[in-house]
Amino acid sequence: MELFAGGKVIRTYQVALGQGGLEPKEREGDGRTPEGHYIIEAKYLGQYHKALRISYPNAEDRKRAAKLGVSPGGSILIHGLPNGKGYIGAAHRLYDWTLGCIAVTDEEIDDIWNLVPLGTPVEIRP
Repeated sequence: MELFAGGKVIRTYQVALGQGGLEPKEREGDGRTPEGHYIIEAKYLGQYHKALRISYPNAEDRKRAAKLGVSPGGSILIHGLPNGKGYIGAAHRLYDWTLGCIAVTDEEIDDIWNLVPLGTPVEIRP
């Protein structure tokens, strides 16, 4: 994952993605990370150290899901590790383990949290 400011990469992070494989997200519960253009719409303190919610599903995602007759799902986050599991650190990246989110270490989400305001554009691509 890359963070940009002024058209230049200012940070790069290795991530874990959804456990559903590299195919594009189709429906709720498929465990895949969505691809497309979104924004950061909320910041949470909850079951993960910190989390940023992206604006999935967008209109294109809802249209695709409707064609399939399924729910697109929601609540896709960029997040740290589950609370109490921060000791896992970078080892969490050994496999894709999320339910469709983008995971980084707790230290990395602290950095991202401080650098990325609400409304920041997010592009997720293969």
